[in-house]
Amino acid sequence: MNRKLYCKSPNQAKRKAAATKNKVRGSQSQFPIVHNVTVTEGGTANMTCRVEHNDNTSLQWSNPAQQTLFFGDKKALRDNRIELVRASWQELTISISEVTLQDEGLYTCSLFTMPIKTAKAYLTVLEGRIHKGVPEMPEIDGLTKPVKEGDHVTLTCITSGSKPAAEIRWFRNEKEIKGAKEVNASGKTFTVKSSVQLQVDRDDDGVAYTCRVDHVALALSPQQATEVLEVHYAPRVEITHSAVHPQEGDYLKLECVSKGNPSPDPVLWTKDGSELPDIDRMIVEGRELTITSLNKTDNGTYRCEASNHLGTSSAEYVLYVYDPNALEQRGPDHALIGGVVAVVVFVTLCLIIVLGRYLARHKGTYLTNEAKGADDAPDADTAIINADGNHAHAEEKKEYFI
Repeated sequence: MNRKLYCKSPNQAKRKAAATKNKVRGSQSQFPIVHNVTVTEGGTANMTCRVEHNDNTSLQWSNPAQQTLFFGDKKALRDNRIELVRASWQELTISISEVTLQDEGLYTCSLFTMPIKTAKAYLTVLEGRIHKGVPEMPEIDGLTKPVKEGDHVTLTCITSGSKPAAEIRWFRNEKEIKGAKEVNASGKTFTVKSSVQLQVDRDDDGVAYTCRVDHVALALSPQQATEVLEVHYAPRVEITHSAVHPQEGDYLKLECVSKGNPSPDPVLWTKDGSELPDIDRMIVEGRELTITSLNKTDNGTYRCEASNHLGTSSAEYVLYVYDPNALEQRGPDHALIGGVVAVVVFVTLCLIIVLGRYLARHKGTYLTNEAKGADDAPDADTAIINADGNHAHAEEKKEYFI
């Protein structure tokens, strides 16, 4: 573990620029990831360079004089203070013991892709007496790569030697998240732990989780550690096509868009549950199926299937090849016209039914009033007069009772 001394360095601007340049880039996992390191004179500095999803490309550390220190696990500079800690396709970590002020500067990690990609970490060497109570560089435990979609993961960040107790903050990429803190006394200093619990899914692939240590002795340069998740998940498949109405004589390109980790390569194309019948006209290149000189015999259901060790997914596309002459002679859309006519007829019938019920109800009221005057009337005219009289009499009764 490296200890840091709080002091003002003349290279503060350089350190700040290097820290900004080497900021974790989320899912851009083909870039080397490094962090600035601060160590007290005479101490040991660990320089770590990581890259995710490396395709067997070598990593290299170089010092400020651009002298190669390690190329993979091969030592290039004869300096007994420099030793290999860990070397793999995803990580190259070296240690520099008995650090001197001359060791300070920009160290370069190179990933030998085409073109070469580099990241720089600034090594700050503090002079003077050892400052008690400075937190040690944090470490993240609990992550085994890769993890599967749906797994529960607990990340724990640990830092020791702080006085007063340091604060630990968690970040998911650039967004701060909450962790569960635990503080334990170790003599006159404190060991601080903070944990976050995750249920990972495919959206977490390539996400960087960073724990940062804040302390009064680290006001200008907080220490931090980062882990980038690698999530394996089963593929999902869909088919895209180049033509809406494929016609005879044209060509059609179908693309099997599959997303999974590990990548589900290659994909399998079939037609109507069997192998492609005409390999001269049905050409498969990677994820694409191209059918040249379409004709009616190409009609059918085309299926794309993609697999990895976590599962299999498939999608289907139903091909119907149109006659170009028939498409040109097509008249108006009869289905649309028929639909409009049906709606108009339905609305008209509803209005007729409502109007009929309204008229029938008022006709019944008229007949009832007429019947009231017909009980003692010798003819229809007298019945109507009697009905009017009864109505007036009823109004009089109404006024009487009021």
